[in-house]
Amino acid sequence: MDVLQLARWQFGITTVYHFLMVPLTIGLSVLVAGMQTAWVRTGEQRYYKMTKFWGKLLLVNFAMGVVTGIVQEFQFGMNWNAYSRFVGDVFGAPLAMEGLVAFFVESTFLGLWIFGWDRLPKKVHLACAWAFSLATIASAYFILAANSWMQHPVGAEIVNGKPTLRSIWAVLTNNTALAAIPHTIAGAFSVAAAFLVGIGAWHLWRKRRSDDEHRSVWRSSIRLGGWTGIVAFAVLAITGDTQGKLMFEQQPMKMASAEALCHTEQPASFSIVAIGDVTAQNCEDVKTFTVPALLSFLAHNDFRTEVKGVEDLVTQYQAHYGTNYPDDPALGELAGKPIDYVPNLAVTYWGFRIMIGFGAISAGTGLLALWLTRRGRIPEGRWFPRLALLSIATPFIGNSAGWIFTEMGRQPFVVVPNPSGVDGVWMFTAQAVSRLSTGEVWTSLLALTSLYAVLGVVEVFLMRKYVRGGIDGVIPPEHNDEEGKQALAFAY
Repeated sequence: MDVLQLARWQFGITTVYHFLMVPLTIGLSVLVAGMQTAWVRTGEQRYYKMTKFWGKLLLVNFAMGVVTGIVQEFQFGMNWNAYSRFVGDVFGAPLAMEGLVAFFVESTFLGLWIFGWDRLPKKVHLACAWAFSLATIASAYFILAANSWMQHPVGAEIVNGKPTLRSIWAVLTNNTALAAIPHTIAGAFSVAAAFLVGIGAWHLWRKRRSDDEHRSVWRSSIRLGGWTGIVAFAVLAITGDTQGKLMFEQQPMKMASAEALCHTEQPASFSIVAIGDVTAQNCEDVKTFTVPALLSFLAHNDFRTEVKGVEDLVTQYQAHYGTNYPDDPALGELAGKPIDYVPNLAVTYWGFRIMIGFGAISAGTGLLALWLTRRGRIPEGRWFPRLALLSIATPFIGNSAGWIFTEMGRQPFVVVPNPSGVDGVWMFTAQAVSRLSTGEVWTSLLALTSLYAVLGVVEVFLMRKYVRGGIDGVIPPEHNDEEGKQALAFAY
């Protein structure tokens, strides 16, 4: 593999790994703040226990997310310094806001929440929990604003051959960002919901035949996770529809690749599943099961809308952006070579369906959990906790597939041209990579992958330890009696 391929693999591995922690932190932080709110308002000990238990898991995951997230900032200087020099005037602004505003607030109030249980008044301590959870959402907002600018550059103009920021407000209110933010946050809640349902179901079944004093904790956790997962999936569907319409306008090649639509159709059918090689040049060799005219409706709310296929779009892109890369030594082996405007169709086609399918499975498990725990029922069968535990992985897979589809679907661009924007505010991925040797990139790739593997073992060990420990693992049994409840109300 050349430097470009290695750099892309490295960024992909570190980003997807980091994003496993991010949605759980965002979703769980808000749910934990909600649990604590219920405890402060009602005084019920089950909400206190829920806050302590799920809060402990939140802290472990947040710490791992911070460690793995720091590497992402250095990626731009390590392997993508040509990109950083080109877009730094624009891209740096939302990243600086994320670091100086959101992350600073996030860390400050999390520290106050951790160490303030026995030192701060109840309502002040609760406010810290909400400040932390809202700061995680703000952090995601700034990151998504930066990423959305790469997908749809706005608020900038070309000065001396480089994009120069003219309106930070335009960047922060980019319609691509405004659609991506609720979609991503809903995905985070689906992850947290499955987490609650899976672990809660396992604990509920584990002590189903004993007089477990914590049974109400696990049942309430399952119910909360079930409702959260269903609502999150509904929001995902609505915001996903909005993103699809923006994709039709802004990145038509990504829409065509999501459907492996080689030829322009009017009306265009939505492919449910394909049998055969979707990357084959002869599209007639692939058999697809489709819903007639649905893709046209998803693209433009009109069952008669024309959706351009890959072949016509390639011709269009070649006319606008050239047929060959510049004859620049910095491009290495790609210098002067033909530009491939077609993303990896296998990844985009199946990634899109994995995203939707696994999201639906997660919501279905939540709905099943609500049914099995209705009216005070306790599931007796062993199949349900096993299914719920396995289902924890489904929204993680769906979220990761969605991000892979989003990023790989815009290739060969790292900054995608805005059809209605300023000419020149775009960049090929091949032009963005640093001038490094393959040995240097291999070294950092192997080092980071090995480090992340070790961190993964640590995360699994700690999570397993505290999950198996249950409530007694975070609140010693001797402190669960009635006499100790008031005295230890804020002990951690």
